[in-house]
Amino acid sequence: MLSRIALASLRERRVSVVLTLVSIVISVSLLIAVEFVRGQVKQSFTRTVSGVDLIVGAPTGQLNLLLYSVFRMGNATNGIAWEEVEKLEQNKLVKWVIPLSLGDAHKGYRVLGTDNRYFQHYKYGDGEPLQFSAGNAFTHPYSAVVGSAVAASLNYTPGDKIVLSHGLGNVSFRQHSQHPFSISGVLAPTGTPVDKAVHVTLHGIEAMHSSAPPRRTLRRISSNADSLNQASAPASTPTHDNPDDDNTSHRAVHRDDAHHDNKKTSGPDSNQHSYTPDKVTAVFVGLTSRAAALQLQYQLNQKDNAALLAILPGVALSQLWSLMSNLERLLLAVSALILVASLIGLITMMLASMRERRHEIAVLRTMGAGPVTILWLIQAEALFISALACVIAIGSDALLFIMFSETLSTQFGLFISGSLLNTQTWSIVALVMAATWLCSFIPALVAYRQALHSGLTQRT
Repeated sequence: MLSRIALASLRERRVSVVLTLVSIVISVSLLIAVEFVRGQVKQSFTRTVSGVDLIVGAPTGQLNLLLYSVFRMGNATNGIAWEEVEKLEQNKLVKWVIPLSLGDAHKGYRVLGTDNRYFQHYKYGDGEPLQFSAGNAFTHPYSAVVGSAVAASLNYTPGDKIVLSHGLGNVSFRQHSQHPFSISGVLAPTGTPVDKAVHVTLHGIEAMHSSAPPRRTLRRISSNADSLNQASAPASTPTHDNPDDDNTSHRAVHRDDAHHDNKKTSGPDSNQHSYTPDKVTAVFVGLTSRAAALQLQYQLNQKDNAALLAILPGVALSQLWSLMSNLERLLLAVSALILVASLIGLITMMLASMRERRHEIAVLRTMGAGPVTILWLIQAEALFISALACVIAIGSDALLFIMFSETLSTQFGLFISGSLLNTQTWSIVALVMAATWLCSFIPALVAYRQALHSGLTQRT
């Protein structure tokens, strides 16, 4: 009975009720969306790199190593010798390694030297692998693979030639024009720093910085299934200058094959070879067991004969996220203030209607409704408006996240997972209803006092 009277009363004041309802829907949906997105952003941030168990580099500090190896921010103070990378790869706990070489740029975008293992093992989000929107991975020593943001900004397609610059500035006075790279592929959007990177081969990085012919400065090593595929290298690529080099190469390949007989290899690259620099900036490491991460980290950090720093990317990302906790609190505070403003609007609307409802209250009193019933009637109206606003807010947020989930993942790296109907959402709904109930006491007490002195004649 009381609920029907409340609904009938709200219909009589539909214009002001709808406006109040819209303001509460906006505030509640904003508060729910901010809290949900905050949790999703934290998860996406901590999964910027996925499947990498350790990041190994020079001892420059945990956050610094994370920033320049994953986010391409800052500069590496030192590198690690390739001999250490080889030892790391031969460790029985290690499943694969991805060498990284940083320090150059192309028109303001960072250049990352690596090999095809990067495109095979690097993952992001919920273990999402890198995909190509055009072309493919490295096919010859002077191949380049650009991220989606680089390709879109500079209008690059497979087959285009690019020249890298020395240093990390947007403007460089030293161009490596003697070693142009050919774009072999364009990566699909990931919403991670991969989109803004230019990936080139380790061979190309070393040759580009060498003043001598590549055959004198590059050191041939054997490769595994993930290394650079040299089989499709064009005839114009400088690899050998005389037959003696070919014989040396032949012997080197046999030695390398013998050395790697016990390693598991597969794919078209398993019997090929590549060039690597003497040093790399960092190494991504995948382990045979996640449980071995702490053990290997301790071993590497305690090595006396090599200055190495091994970090757990998940721990480092969580530590970096904690530095942004003030921004989280600020967003929640702004949303909470918007909700408070909407509730104040609800109180104002109900107080403004009290003068018009004197006759209504008087009629209810003559029908036997006590002052407490009138108080509960006003509170029921306020709670109904807030409850309806919460339902609409949750539904609209869920619909928007479904509609824009792909855009959020590709453009902003925000991977929506899980249901919107989680503990945080229900907590917000409970908080809104409790706040509405408390705020509704103000107009309800006014109606209660009117009910005590009401009559059948409406006073003006």
